[in-house]
Amino acid sequence: MPHIAIILGSTRPGRNGEQVAKWVLEVASKRQDATYELVDLADHPLPHLDEPLPPSLGQYSNEHTHRWAEKIASFDGYVMVTPEYNHSTSGVLKNAIDYLFKEWNNKAVGFVAYGSVGGARAIEHLRLVAGELKMADVRTGVALNLFYDFENFTTLRPGEHQELALNTLFDELVAWSTALAPLRLAARQEELAH
Repeated sequence: MPHIAIILGSTRPGRNGEQVAKWVLEVASKRQDATYELVDLADHPLPHLDEPLPPSLGQYSNEHTHRWAEKIASFDGYVMVTPEYNHSTSGVLKNAIDYLFKEWNNKAVGFVAYGSVGGARAIEHLRLVAGELKMADVRTGVALNLFYDFENFTTLRPGEHQELALNTLFDELVAWSTALAPLRLAARQEELAH
Protein backbone atom coordinates (compact mmCIF):
# COMPACT_ATOMS: atom_id res chain seq x y z
CA MET A 1 0.00 0.00 0.00
CA PRO A 2 1.50 3.38 -0.97
CA HIS A 3 2.60 5.79 1.74
CA ILE A 4 1.70 9.35 0.72
CA ALA A 5 2.97 12.62 2.19
CA ILE A 6 0.75 15.68 2.34
CA ILE A 7 3.36 18.43 2.29
CA LEU A 8 2.25 21.74 3.77
CA GLY A 9 4.20 24.24 1.68
CA SER A 10 3.81 27.43 3.70
CA THR A 11 5.36 28.53 6.97
CA ARG A 12 3.82 32.00 7.24
CA PRO A 13 2.19 32.98 10.54
CA GLY A 14 -1.59 32.69 10.20
CA ARG A 15 -1.22 30.67 6.99
CA ASN A 16 -4.37 29.41 5.25
CA GLY A 17 -2.38 26.37 4.21
CA GLU A 18 -2.64 24.72 7.61
CA GLN A 19 -6.41 24.31 7.40
CA VAL A 20 -6.12 23.29 3.74
CA ALA A 21 -3.58 20.57 4.59
CA LYS A 22 -5.72 19.35 7.50
CA TRP A 23 -8.75 19.18 5.17
CA VAL A 24 -6.70 17.17 2.65
CA LEU A 25 -5.64 14.78 5.43
CA GLU A 26 -9.22 14.52 6.71
CA VAL A 27 -10.49 13.52 3.26
CA ALA A 28 -7.56 11.12 2.85
CA SER A 29 -8.26 9.47 6.19
CA LYS A 30 -11.61 8.20 4.85
CA ARG A 31 -9.79 6.19 2.18
CA GLN A 32 -8.40 2.65 2.46
CA ASP A 33 -6.05 2.60 -0.56
CA ALA A 34 -2.95 4.21 0.99
CA THR A 35 -1.53 5.59 4.21
CA TYR A 36 -1.25 9.36 4.50
CA GLU A 37 0.96 11.57 6.64
CA LEU A 38 1.06 15.33 7.05
CA VAL A 39 4.55 16.80 6.58
CA ASP A 40 4.62 20.44 7.69
CA LEU A 41 7.62 22.39 6.41
CA ALA A 42 7.47 24.40 9.64
CA ASP A 43 8.60 21.19 11.38
CA HIS A 44 11.50 20.77 8.95
CA PRO A 45 13.31 24.12 8.96
CA LEU A 46 15.81 24.28 6.11
CA PRO A 47 18.04 27.27 5.45
CA HIS A 48 18.30 28.53 1.90
CA LEU A 49 19.94 25.71 -0.02
CA ASP A 50 23.35 25.39 1.54
CA GLU A 51 24.69 22.14 0.11
CA PRO A 52 28.01 22.57 -1.73
CA LEU A 53 27.30 19.82 -4.29
CA PRO A 54 24.30 19.46 -6.62
CA PRO A 55 21.49 17.35 -5.09
CA SER A 56 21.62 15.01 -8.10
CA LEU A 57 24.92 13.65 -6.74
CA GLY A 58 23.23 12.60 -3.48
CA GLN A 59 26.30 13.58 -1.43
CA TYR A 60 24.74 15.62 1.31
CA SER A 61 26.98 17.27 3.88
CA ASN A 62 24.52 18.84 6.32
CA GLU A 63 22.55 17.04 9.03
CA HIS A 64 19.35 18.94 8.18
CA THR A 65 19.64 17.71 4.59
CA HIS A 66 20.13 14.11 5.70
CA ARG A 67 17.04 14.33 7.94
CA TRP A 68 14.97 15.87 5.13
CA ALA A 69 16.20 13.29 2.61
CA GLU A 70 15.32 10.42 4.95
CA LYS A 71 11.83 11.83 5.50
CA ILE A 72 11.07 12.40 1.82
CA ALA A 73 12.57 9.05 0.76
CA SER A 74 10.11 7.23 3.03
CA PHE A 75 7.12 8.11 0.81
CA ASP A 76 5.80 6.69 -2.45
CA GLY A 77 3.98 9.84 -3.52
CA TYR A 78 3.09 13.35 -2.47
CA VAL A 79 0.30 15.88 -2.32
CA MET A 80 1.85 19.33 -2.24
CA VAL A 81 -0.34 21.98 -0.61
CA THR A 82 0.82 25.33 -1.93
CA PRO A 83 -0.18 28.95 -1.78
CA GLU A 84 0.27 31.11 -4.85
CA TYR A 85 2.72 33.96 -4.36
CA ASN A 86 3.50 36.21 -7.33
CA HIS A 87 2.30 33.68 -9.94
CA SER A 88 4.31 30.84 -8.39
CA THR A 89 4.66 28.60 -5.37
CA SER A 90 6.10 29.63 -2.01
CA GLY A 91 9.84 30.09 -1.64
CA VAL A 92 9.94 27.69 1.30
CA LEU A 93 8.37 24.87 -0.72
CA LYS A 94 10.63 25.45 -3.73
CA ASN A 95 13.66 25.49 -1.42
CA ALA A 96 12.59 22.22 0.24
CA ILE A 97 12.12 20.60 -3.16
CA ASP A 98 15.48 21.86 -4.44
CA TYR A 99 17.41 20.24 -1.58
CA LEU A 100 16.89 16.73 -2.97
CA PHE A 101 16.85 14.77 -6.21
CA LYS A 102 16.77 10.97 -6.12
CA GLU A 103 14.38 11.00 -3.15
CA TRP A 104 11.72 12.51 -5.45
CA ASN A 105 12.43 10.25 -8.46
CA ASN A 106 9.84 7.81 -9.83
CA LYS A 107 7.12 8.99 -7.51
CA ALA A 108 3.73 10.52 -8.18
CA VAL A 109 2.71 14.00 -7.10
CA GLY A 110 -0.55 15.91 -6.99
CA PHE A 111 -1.21 19.53 -6.11
CA VAL A 112 -3.72 21.35 -3.93
CA ALA A 113 -3.34 25.10 -4.22
CA TYR A 114 -5.07 28.16 -2.87
CA GLY A 115 -5.06 31.81 -3.83
CA SER A 116 -7.03 34.58 -5.50
CA VAL A 117 -7.19 32.53 -8.71
CA GLY A 118 -7.12 29.18 -6.93
CA GLY A 119 -3.35 28.82 -7.08
CA ALA A 120 -3.51 27.60 -10.67
CA ARG A 121 -0.24 29.31 -11.64
CA ALA A 122 1.56 27.81 -8.64
CA ILE A 123 0.40 24.37 -9.76
CA GLU A 124 1.63 24.96 -13.33
CA HIS A 125 5.03 26.06 -12.03
CA LEU A 126 5.31 22.99 -9.79
CA ARG A 127 4.43 20.70 -12.72
CA LEU A 128 7.57 21.92 -14.53
CA VAL A 129 9.68 21.31 -11.44
CA ALA A 130 8.20 17.83 -10.97
CA GLY A 131 9.14 16.83 -14.51
CA GLU A 132 12.78 17.75 -13.92
CA LEU A 133 12.79 15.60 -10.78
CA LYS A 134 11.42 12.57 -12.65
CA MET A 135 8.09 12.76 -10.85
CA ALA A 136 4.76 11.87 -12.45
CA ASP A 137 2.33 14.69 -11.80
CA VAL A 138 -1.29 13.66 -11.90
CA ARG A 139 -3.71 15.55 -14.09
CA THR A 140 -6.29 16.45 -11.46
CA GLY A 141 -5.46 19.30 -9.13
CA VAL A 142 -7.51 21.15 -6.55
CA ALA A 143 -7.63 24.93 -6.90
CA LEU A 144 -9.16 26.60 -3.85
CA ASN A 145 -10.23 30.17 -4.53
CA LEU A 146 -9.95 32.68 -1.71
CA PHE A 147 -13.17 34.36 -2.90
CA TYR A 148 -15.35 31.24 -3.16
CA ASP A 149 -13.82 28.50 -1.02
CA PHE A 150 -12.96 30.62 2.03
CA GLU A 151 -15.21 32.67 4.27
CA ASN A 152 -13.77 36.17 4.74
CA PHE A 153 -10.64 34.96 2.91
CA THR A 154 -9.55 33.10 6.05
CA THR A 155 -11.87 30.20 6.94
CA LEU A 156 -11.84 27.24 4.55
CA ARG A 157 -15.31 26.25 3.34
CA PRO A 158 -14.68 24.13 0.24
CA GLY A 159 -17.61 23.22 -1.94
CA GLU A 160 -18.63 19.61 -2.45
CA HIS A 161 -17.08 19.73 -5.93
CA GLN A 162 -13.68 20.36 -4.31
CA GLU A 163 -13.87 17.16 -2.26
CA LEU A 164 -14.84 15.25 -5.42
CA ALA A 165 -11.81 16.72 -7.21
CA LEU A 166 -9.57 15.84 -4.25
CA ASN A 167 -10.75 12.22 -4.29
CA THR A 168 -10.08 12.05 -8.02
CA LEU A 169 -6.59 13.42 -7.33
CA PHE A 170 -6.10 10.67 -4.72
CA ASP A 171 -7.35 8.00 -7.16
CA GLU A 172 -4.81 9.11 -9.76
CA LEU A 173 -2.02 9.55 -7.21
CA VAL A 174 -2.44 6.06 -5.74
CA ALA A 175 -2.63 4.50 -9.21
CA TRP A 176 0.54 6.23 -10.39
CA SER A 177 2.39 5.62 -7.11
CA THR A 178 1.60 1.91 -7.47
CA ALA A 179 2.52 1.83 -11.16
CA LEU A 180 5.90 3.47 -10.48
CA ALA A 181 6.82 1.03 -7.68
CA PRO A 182 8.89 -1.26 -9.98
CA LEU A 183 11.02 1.72 -11.06
CA ARG A 184 11.65 2.70 -7.44
CA LEU A 185 12.59 -0.90 -6.62
CA ALA A 186 14.98 -1.11 -9.58
CA ALA A 187 16.65 2.17 -8.54
CA ARG A 188 17.09 0.90 -4.96
CA GLN A 189 18.57 -2.39 -6.18
CA GLU A 190 20.98 -0.53 -8.47
CA GLU A 191 22.01 1.74 -5.60
CA LEU A 192 22.69 -1.26 -3.34
CA ALA A 193 24.74 -2.93 -6.07
CA HIS A 194 27.13 0.03 -6.22
